Amino acid sequence: MPTLLFVNKVDRTGADLDAVLAAIQRRLTPAVLPMGRVVAAGTRAAGFTAYRPGDAAFSERETVALAEHDDALLAAYVEGRPSSAAALRRRLNEQVQDCLLHPLYAGSAATGAGVPELMAGIAAFLPATDRDQGGAASGRVFKVERGAAGEKIAYVRMFRGSVEVRTHLELGAGRAGKVAGVQLFDGGRWVRAETVAAGQIGRLSGLAEVQVGDGFGDTARVGEHHFAPPTLEASVTAVRPEQGPALRAALGQLADQDPLIGVYTGADGLPTVSLYGRVQQEVLGATLTEEYGIEVEFADASVLHVERPRGVGEAVIRLNTDVNPYHATIGLRVAPGEPDSGLTFVTAVPAQDMPLYLFKSVESFAGAIEKHVRRALQHGRYGWQVTDCVVTLTECAYSVADGPPSRRGPTSTSYDYRKLTPIVLQQALGRARTWVCEPVLKVLLEVPTEDAAAVQRVVTRWGAELLAQTGGGDLTRLEVRLVAARLHELQRQLPDLTGGEGVLEQRFSGYQPVRRGRPPLRTRRPHGAS
Repeated sequence: MPTLLFVNKVDRTGADLDAVLAAIQRRLTPAVLPMGRVVAAGTRAAGFTAYRPGDAAFSERETVALAEHDDALLAAYVEGRPSSAAALRRRLNEQVQDCLLHPLYAGSAATGAGVPELMAGIAAFLPATDRDQGGAASGRVFKVERGAAGEKIAYVRMFRGSVEVRTHLELGAGRAGKVAGVQLFDGGRWVRAETVAAGQIGRLSGLAEVQVGDGFGDTARVGEHHFAPPTLEASVTAVRPEQGPALRAALGQLADQDPLIGVYTGADGLPTVSLYGRVQQEVLGATLTEEYGIEVEFADASVLHVERPRGVGEAVIRLNTDVNPYHATIGLRVAPGEPDSGLTFVTAVPAQDMPLYLFKSVESFAGAIEKHVRRALQHGRYGWQVTDCVVTLTECAYSVADGPPSRRGPTSTSYDYRKLTPIVLQQALGRARTWVCEPVLKVLLEVPTEDAAAVQRVVTRWGAELLAQTGGGDLTRLEVRLVAARLHELQRQLPDLTGGEGVLEQRFSGYQPVRRGRPPLRTRRPHGAS
């Protein structure tokens, strides 16, 4: 991704741009080109003066930086054939967009010093999106907020075509809506408009089922956002008990606006949130206090496990049998899926066995059964969400008053399928059995070389797998695979182990079966699970 760098706080006492530049080149990348110089560093009068095109000293540095990735320019430089300022700027623009070189600016966010120069650099170096206003509308929702009456307002970036008032949008996963209003940002405020077109950002109202990340048009089929699953969960309570209902409503709104927030209901009735880390928990608590006026307390966060099928299990409950109080037949098979595949739902029954008088089409009926299956899989044999599985609808039937004896009875309704599907699924899941799996993280540690051995001893004592170790002067980088349950302890100990110099980055690396002791049970039931 093309990247510009901005060094902040040049007005602070002790500010030293040269030292920061040297650290960037040593620890991040040597491919950095300062685009100006700081004046009066360390004072309130500190400023940033951009180099002018044609400045001889800057042109020399620019040529040397560009020549690292341009053999023709290097040859001309060695032969003493200088390039024009326009040619150098053209090459600089190309290398920035190819992620080969990164312009560096400096200033102060507090005083605004250097910000105009940075803005000019963004306009000059970062590529703009083509505005293709023809063809079908294509865009993506990147933010959802609530209006004064509690209605959803979707922020959308348009890539192609246009969206007008009363446009019907397919949002994915069976969700759709009709645009009731369009607003564009103009003159520092949002103003009502009739359409939002390619290359623009607009606000759409009327989409009650919209979620962050929804795409429509071509965008719905490509470039889907994927978020790693959360690894922690914690129950949350209002400090003032009378604000309990308001807390639930606020959490529901935040979950609509942010795909990284998951909200569940515990067996004790308390709301529970899924988390990616302690910082997210702190931000969530601050948001509830500042934006909703609800002060909250979190219980100690626990690791969020999942369940995976061990083998294949099948179950069927048929019409007009003693074990079936509902007027429907459902048969399901549960089998292991590929790691990180989530749920794959397959329909293997003929259309004539489906109650199409209820659901109108094979796709609609299959979608309804899949919805019931997904809800039931939120709570497995040990209480955790079941994932990475293939669920196949193997049998289906409905009853009618004038049908054959095996299918004769009151006409089947959608209620019968909604209630029967989770019962059959739990039977099939019980026969397949499940593994309880814990999340595993790939952790990158950047520590002073003299402390690397001590850090390595600590993480290997916890059973971490050392994936790589590289040295770079005074820093050593360790890459380890660590169970998520140990991350908080590592974060707590790292400052003491490294004198405050250690840096930790983490990313999700899958799940593995719990190997220590009995599988943990989860008593909290996700909201809406059967």
